[in-house]
Amino acid sequence: MVGIVLLDQLVKWYVVSNIPINESRPFIPHILSLSYLRNYGAAYSLLQNQQFLFLVLTFLLIPAFIFLFVKRIKGNLPILFALSFLIAGGIGNFIDRMRWGYVVDMFQTEFINFPVFNVADSFLTIGVIWLMVTLFMEEKNASNN
Repeated sequence: MVGIVLLDQLVKWYVVSNIPINESRPFIPHILSLSYLRNYGAAYSLLQNQQFLFLVLTFLLIPAFIFLFVKRIKGNLPILFALSFLIAGGIGNFIDRMRWGYVVDMFQTEFINFPVFNVADSFLTIGVIWLMVTLFMEEKNASNN
C-alpha cells in the first residue's frame, strides 16, 4: 500500500514540477500523454466541486476498508490485494484534496476519448473490479458446494 501511495505522489510531484497547468507532453506516442490537470471532482472528473462529500466518504470508507483488510488478513489473498488497492488509491487522492483542494490528474489517452486520470484512480478502479470479480467468484463457489 505504501508503495502505491508513494508512486502516486511521486508521479504527481513530477507532473506539477515539470508540466504547466492544462498542458500535455508525449509519454508513449499516440497512446498516452502526461498532462497537468486539476480535478475538483472524483475519479475521472465525476461530481465536480463536491470536496466535502469526498472528504466525508474518505473518512468513512478508508477505515472500513482497513477494518475489512485486518479482519481478512489470514484469509483470501485476492480480496486483500483489492482492499490494498482501494486503500492506497483513496489515500493518494485524499492527500491531494487535503494539500491542494483538488486532485492532480495526468494520464491522457491518445487513442480513445477517455477522461484524464492518475495513479490513484487506476488503483481504485482495479481494486473495485478485482473485488467485484473475487466476491462474485466466492459466491459462485459457495453456491456450487
